[in-house]
Amino acid sequence: MKNKIIRLAFLFILFFTSIPVFAGQQLIEIKAGKFSYNPSTIKINKGDEITIRLLSEDVTHGFYLDGYGIETRAHPGQDGVISFTADKTGKFSFRCSVTCGEFHPYMVGFLVVRPNSTFFGFAAVVLVLAMGSLTVTLIKKRKS
Repeated sequence: MKNKIIRLAFLFILFFTSIPVFAGQQLIEIKAGKFSYNPSTIKINKGDEITIRLLSEDVTHGFYLDGYGIETRAHPGQDGVISFTADKTGKFSFRCSVTCGEFHPYMVGFLVVRPNSTFFGFAAVVLVLAMGSLTVTLIKKRKS
């Protein structure tokens, strides 16, 4: 019985302390120019720590991320940098926050924040191991 409690305690500690382990850090460079962003779609995982470096290829451009309310600007030769933690899942648009010319309203991109599938996969493995351990313990108990 004591051995079983130790195993379960170990699994729970491992499970609940593993959450930050799967958060990644990413530096994403976005080039802004001629009324578009490159890349125009960015895919990340929930929990990732993101740094966006905005580079202007022609005139001053901005970057405003809907849903997160963060903004930066890049002037030609002077990059804009922002950092945040992706704590919401979904598809968020980002757009130029500086009037940069006649097609400025069409300068839009998307940030896709996916659920942290690595974490959920690990959680599933931990649950399967816990259930297997419990099953083996119960079978041994019945035999004795």
